[in-house]
Amino acid sequence: MTPLGRFKRNWLQPLIFLGNNPISLIGAGLTTASALVLIGFWVVDAFGHGGPSNPYIGIIIDLCLPGLFVFGLLLVPIGVWFRRRRLRAVGQLPSVYPRIDLSDPVFRHAVDFVVIATFINFVIVGTASYRGVAYMDTSNFCGQACHVMAPEWAAYAVSSHAHVACTECHIASGIPGFIHAKVNGTKQLFQVMFDTYPRPIMAENKVPAARTTCLNCHNPEKYIGDRLLIKTSYGDDEKNSVTHSLVLLHIGGHDQFGHLSGIHGAHLSRIEYIATDANNQTIPWSARMNDDGSITEYLSSDAQGRPIRGEKHRMDCLDCHNRAAHSFDTPEDALNKAMAKGVPDARLPFVHKESLTLIKASYASQAEAASKITTGLEDFYRSQYPAVWSQQRAQIDQAAQILVSIYGKNVFPFMKVTWGTHPDNIGHNAYPGCFRCHDGNHNAKDGKSITNDCSVCHNLLAVDEANPKQLADLGFQ
Repeated sequence: MTPLGRFKRNWLQPLIFLGNNPISLIGAGLTTASALVLIGFWVVDAFGHGGPSNPYIGIIIDLCLPGLFVFGLLLVPIGVWFRRRRLRAVGQLPSVYPRIDLSDPVFRHAVDFVVIATFINFVIVGTASYRGVAYMDTSNFCGQACHVMAPEWAAYAVSSHAHVACTECHIASGIPGFIHAKVNGTKQLFQVMFDTYPRPIMAENKVPAARTTCLNCHNPEKYIGDRLLIKTSYGDDEKNSVTHSLVLLHIGGHDQFGHLSGIHGAHLSRIEYIATDANNQTIPWSARMNDDGSITEYLSSDAQGRPIRGEKHRMDCLDCHNRAAHSFDTPEDALNKAMAKGVPDARLPFVHKESLTLIKASYASQAEAASKITTGLEDFYRSQYPAVWSQQRAQIDQAAQILVSIYGKNVFPFMKVTWGTHPDNIGHNAYPGCFRCHDGNHNAKDGKSITNDCSVCHNLLAVDEANPKQLADLGFQ
């Protein structure tokens, strides 16, 4: 007998005979269906994808479908083992297994079952996979399905980009961006599964370059001109004294004469830099392309005499707008904005000072913060201002609720996210921001420094004034 004949008699015929059981047949159907869907995904990946792009699509392609494929394969020998054991127990295990014959109704029934089961499973697995990918393309999945993203989700929900899907900014266009996102998403899944994800989760250049994301919606060369920024602040005195600061921002762009001006104009496609940290906060070297095409290099005095190692980056939108959709407030800004809206009520004595102390305190969890912030504010007015406690209890309760909300949107102890964890590079009041380069400490070979002249980017019209004349002139007072 030929080797093929021996294989057919000793292996294939027993497998076909013993595999004719519900468990093995279902396994064969699952394996075939998942294989067809998986091959379909691979073909789409190889020749360009027209479906949704999501960093977590690797969950289906790299984990779920292969897992279902292996599960189906395991069911086949399990079913064979159970049937062989049952036939042996009743003395019906044949010494010579039936030949493979399509005219045999039993064999033909098994083939029909596998075909029908495969078709049904293909429809189910394919539909479930498509719906899964579609769901993973939503912002709700990115922000809520994974608890480690709670800080980013809280900031995203109140940002100006809350209507923009996460995938629009976090995945570059084209096949390379898709594959990178898929691989990165699978890696993140394993980090969560094995509890090896970083705390806190920092940006570390996880967003693709602005030309593949931001510029799909925004035009930085558009002439915006000047914008007036009004900031209201409250003091730590008993009356929570109100002051206002007015800043005229020179955003600029391309003006009607084609000239670059303002903040955008000064930086558009003109700057390169090297950062020595993952979040681009320390920049020892930068270079500027001048109007005549020459290049001027600037080196921080702190880096003089030592080599600068790192990758050169072309400055784009994200170097300043690094928290465009996930911006966290400082405690002072969060409280001032809330008080400007009326809660906490500025008529409550020392409410700014006490509120700031409570939300800046250290707590083990958000639940502990909610309890201690509430009781802390109540105890203060109950003990220090009994009359206010009895007459303005509703305002105190509202203030406590807002403080708990402020803390809950900005501080996440379980992820080690606290005030100031994520620097915002717009401006330079709370974080270095502009002063990463415009600090008067970055010098060229001819001794000239990167300008730190405030008027290039803005004019201060009023700083912490109780009644700025400009507000009255504009009709705001």
